[in-house]
Amino acid sequence: MAAYVWGVDSAAPVTGELYDCVLRQYGKPKVWGRYLTTVPNAAEGITGDEIRLLHRQGVKILPIYSNFRDATGYARGQVTARNTIYHALRLRIPKGVYLFANVERFFAVDEAWIRGWVDTFYPSGYKPGIYCDPVEGGFSAAYCLAVNRENRVASQTVLWSAKPEPGVSREENAPPYRPAKPPCSSNVYGWQYGRDSRTCPIDTNLFDQRLVNQLW
Repeated sequence: MAAYVWGVDSAAPVTGELYDCVLRQYGKPKVWGRYLTTVPNAAEGITGDEIRLLHRQGVKILPIYSNFRDATGYARGQVTARNTIYHALRLRIPKGVYLFANVERFFAVDEAWIRGWVDTFYPSGYKPGIYCDPVEGGFSAAYCLAVNRENRVASQTVLWSAKPEPGVSREENAPPYRPAKPPCSSNVYGWQYGRDSRTCPIDTNLFDQRLVNQLW
């Protein structure tokens, strides 16, 4: 039976103050999702100081790439993957780690983009992950069509689900692991169950240990 661990993600940099806020108000995260690059008015890119702080505390980093707004077309999927891999190499993230594309529910998304994303990872040494909303928007339909056309999509990709959203909680009050999934074969190993804490600028998550073992 899979084990699940508690973690957070943030668009804000991980300072000592933010880490202490999470520790005091919510618990000790085993995983912290952070963005590979800065996107103005959306997210700050992770820095060397953050990497050192998190690793000193024994926290695994879940890398997220969000510098795109259109998830359609095979070529765009390839470009997004190449950019993600470039920044992973720049930050010296070791091979074998899952890197996540941030596909929001309001994005246009199609099966070709998903296949382009997955196919580009295949020779890179990194592994393809996608943050997604399986309930709202077009992701589930696009994903299942991609799986139907190319089995590699289901076998190699890990999904991080944004639904349902019962709300932010302390670690000990986290809900049972029941993320929404696409209606086809999928590895949903992450669940962002609470968004936009008012106490600390973080979201709260549960992650399957099988994913945690292959984070940074």
